[in-house]
Amino acid sequence: MAMEPDADEVVFDAPEYFRIYKSGRIDRVHRPRLPAGVDDGSGVASRDVVLHAGTGLSVRIFLPKLQEPRRKLPVLVFFHGGGFVVESAESATYHNYLSSLAAAAGVVAVSVDYRLAPEHPLPAAYDDCWAALRWAASAQDAWLAEHGDAARVFVAGDSAGGNIVHNVLVRAAASGGDRPRIEGAILLHPFFCGNTAMEGEPEHAAARTAKVWAFACPDAVDGADDPRINPTGPRAPALEGLGCERMLVCAAEKDWLATRNRAYHDAVAASSWRGSAAWVETEGEGHVFFLDKPECDGAKELMDRVVAFIAGE
Repeated sequence: MAMEPDADEVVFDAPEYFRIYKSGRIDRVHRPRLPAGVDDGSGVASRDVVLHAGTGLSVRIFLPKLQEPRRKLPVLVFFHGGGFVVESAESATYHNYLSSLAAAAGVVAVSVDYRLAPEHPLPAAYDDCWAALRWAASAQDAWLAEHGDAARVFVAGDSAGGNIVHNVLVRAAASGGDRPRIEGAILLHPFFCGNTAMEGEPEHAAARTAKVWAFACPDAVDGADDPRINPTGPRAPALEGLGCERMLVCAAEKDWLATRNRAYHDAVAASSWRGSAAWVETEGEGHVFFLDKPECDGAKELMDRVVAFIAGE
């Protein structure tokens, strides 16, 4: 079959991460990866666990240096970002962030290495993350059984991972009594969009995000108004049943997703959901800046806020 003459046209270009072509091909930029082990600075230990050999689903578990070995620690299940198409639990970016978070918050962190699109279109990532959450909450792993508190489970994620957090909460709500108890959810610059721009949202931002969504989820209902990517859209289920008790939504002033992030928080807060929703916006920063600049003041302040949220402060 002859290739379309414009098949090599670039439809989305994120130079440091990936490039998507009209043909459906993707070029991923190589991102440094780190092996599991012991972090020399923090003393956080990590190891990889395969959950499903058939799909390749695995997790990287982070255990902080134990000050009180008998004290049970909260369990935080983390979903990485990357537009559903790049990154992994092994990437240096996320390995370092999870090591820092585990040390600062005193949690056993479980970073999920879910399947990526386009090789595995959505809902593969959603299914993997739900399965990993259920596995972590069941404390089948030795570290989780010995050191994790199954009564204090949190979910967190950045960008596409923040989107996954929302969809995990929706699935938890639909699962009735057959679901893990999730104390808190942390959405860091979550990846949401819609077919039309919101008031205050740059039109190019909505179009840009919708392109990535269409690539990751070609079978989406109503395009970018699919409720999985537009949780405040006309087809979205009610937010009142979200399956957690507390929520922290984090945004950045210069992020193209900030308007959507605020709308999501406000919709949750205005619903009849019985939980409490907190909002944090970092001034003068862009999308997931805390990953690229972990030593900047804004990143440190955001880390402190996340730690305080987990502690219930």
